[in-house]
Order: sequence, then structure tokens, then C-alpha cells
Amino acid sequence: MRDNKSQSRNAAVPATDSGRLGGEEFHTGLLIVNADDWGRSSKETDAILDCTLRGAVSSGSAMVFMEDSERSAVIAQERKIDVGLHLNFTTSFTAPQCPTPLVQRQQELARHLLRHRLAQVVFHPGLVRSFEYVVRSQLDEFRRLYQKDPDRLDGHHHMHLCANVLLEGLLPPGTLVRRNFSFRAGEKSFVNRLYRQLVDLLLARRHRLVDFFFSLPPFQPLDRLQRIFSLAQQYVVEVETHPVNPEEYEFLAGGEVFRRAGNLRIAPRFCADGS
Repeated sequence: MRDNKSQSRNAAVPATDSGRLGGEEFHTGLLIVNADDWGRSSKETDAILDCTLRGAVSSGSAMVFMEDSERSAVIAQERKIDVGLHLNFTTSFTAPQCPTPLVQRQQELARHLLRHRLAQVVFHPGLVRSFEYVVRSQLDEFRRLYQKDPDRLDGHHHMHLCANVLLEGLLPPGTLVRRNFSFRAGEKSFVNRLYRQLVDLLLARRHRLVDFFFSLPPFQPLDRLQRIFSLAQQYVVEVETHPVNPEEYEFLAGGEVFRRAGNLRIAPRFCADGS
């Protein structure tokens, strides 16, 4: 990861030099495989836990106020699973004791954000207090469950990047925040890529970012993941996964991820240097 000045270049500069030491090739990038939806349900938590114990997943993003949030927090602390906060504005809270006002405010935000695919890029002044309340409540609940502040944040359906959250500055400054998906020229329109770059530049003013961010699927074409893993030789690369999905679980738990990665080590946690 870079300081804010380097982040503003949109990962144009390598993390560090690479070369050979003692006749063996070495690299100083990092491959982080992060599993989303820790705590959403026991099925999702257990799938992530299994992949983590196999060394195929580095870390998880925890949902709070969900049916398995309490149990998953206990597991994370007992097993020393590295988790950040997975902010949720769009999927109904399912914890039995979730406060009614919080449920109502979240439903209000979900109606706005899911109304249109571009709704998240529009700042809604009438929802300022609801966004503040829903973010603050999830931060407080994470602190209660994990006995610490989250040092890393991302969002369910990537809604942590919506205009209200960014322009209100609702994410704690200095935290590691998930950036936009990384695309090469031609994979998305110029306007789409420009918007993503502008959002990432805005993020980098207050937060730490990795160099590149991708999803684990699709698995075709075959050279897609090879290109992603190759970037991790020199850059800090986060790969998002949902092990509850059978195809992703098989890829991770079945060992294909290690075969594709070759001599590139999957980070044991979400960190800058893999130590």
C-alpha cells in the first residue's frame, strides 16, 4: 500500500523493486484474497472459515446486525481471523435484536440506492442523517463485537463508495478502504474508468488504498487470473471472493488457487508486507 501521494497516481508506481537474491527470484508485492459477507449467515461464515484455515483466504469482511454476526465474531477472535467491516446499506439486517429505527433507516437507504443503477453516484441531501446513523451504528456494533475499531472498511455491493458516504466523509480517516475495481483500457468505457479514478483519488486523500482490486470470478478467460496474480509480484493486489458460491469455494478449497498462484504466496492476513 502507498502513502496518499502515491495513491493519487492510481497505482502507476510499483510497490518496491523486484529481482533476484541468492539465485532465487523474489518479489515484494502482495496477493490478498479477501472473503466478503463474514457473519451474514452460518453457511457463509463456515465457507470462509474453511478456506481461511486452508490458507486460501487472507481475511474477511464482517457484516454486523446479521443472523451470524455474534457467532462469527467469537470465531474470528478465537481463530485470530483478520476481519474488517463490511458496511451494509442494501441487504436487510437479520439479527433478532436489531433496533427498529436502524432497520427503518437502512430500508430507506436501500430504496434509494437500489432504485436505479446510477443512484449511488447522486448525493441525496434528504438522506444525510440516515446515512450518518446507519454508518455510525455499524461502526459501534463492530466495536462491540470485536472489541476494537475497524482498521479496514469496504461495502456490501460496494455501496461504501456511494456519493453520500464519500462526500459526507463518513468513513474514519486513516483507515484502509476498498477502492474501485481495476479495469484495463477497453474493458469499460472511458467515462466509467474516469469516474472510478476520480473516486479513488478522493478516497486517497483521507484513506489508505491497495494498488489494484479485482473479483475472483470470472474464471474465463484462463489468462485473466494469471494477469492478476502477476501484478501481485510488484503491487499490492486485493482479490474479492464469496466462498459461499460453489464455484469459488471449489477453486479455493480444492487448491486451484495455489496452482494458479505458483510461487506467489497468498498473504496470511490483510497487511502491507505479508509479515
